[in-house]
Amino acid sequence: MSPDEFDRLVEAACARIPARFRKRMKNIAVVVESEPSSQQLARSRVGRGSTLLGLYEGRPLTRRSVFESFTMPDRITIFQGPHERLAQTPEHLAKMVEDTVWHEVAHYFGMNELQVRAAERKRRK
Repeated sequence: MSPDEFDRLVEAACARIPARFRKRMKNIAVVVESEPSSQQLARSRVGRGSTLLGLYEGRPLTRRSVFESFTMPDRITIFQGPHERLAQTPEHLAKMVEDTVWHEVAHYFGMNELQVRAAERKRRK
């Protein structure tokens, strides 16, 4: 898949985030990279032989203060290569991208990994 086609999948996934959440997403960039770097894998404690589909880097909303001055944007990175290697069909790829975007947005809103996983299970039902 071309990078432009994958970008469109990510844009579509972002557009499916409910408006009540999108309205609260401020000062955050959603970017696509081909692969996670070795530093990103190490910081995320990804084991050897595993990979990273997405990464949230920033300060979650629940840990911010109204007294903070301007800060650089938070960043959600979606990694194209790992998605393409794991996807079984184009439809599966689109669903994986959507799930990854939701997962990383949940981190932005302050959910830890256990809370995100529980919310994902609930969302699938």
